[in-house]
Amino acid sequence: MNNDTRCCGIGTCIVNREGRCWCGQQWDGQKMYRPALSHPPVPETPPTKDDE
Repeated sequence: MNNDTRCCGIGTCIVNREGRCWCGQQWDGQKMYRPALSHPPVPETPPTKDDE
């Protein structure tokens, strides 16, 4: 590939202008890191008759 200093070491990093790699890692200015997953909140379901 290329000799991008932001590569995580596997040699296949493709990092865009925002610092995001195709594999999901993010450049923080010093090293690549895997950002925390963000999940949408799970809505609470009201109790059913069987739950009471």
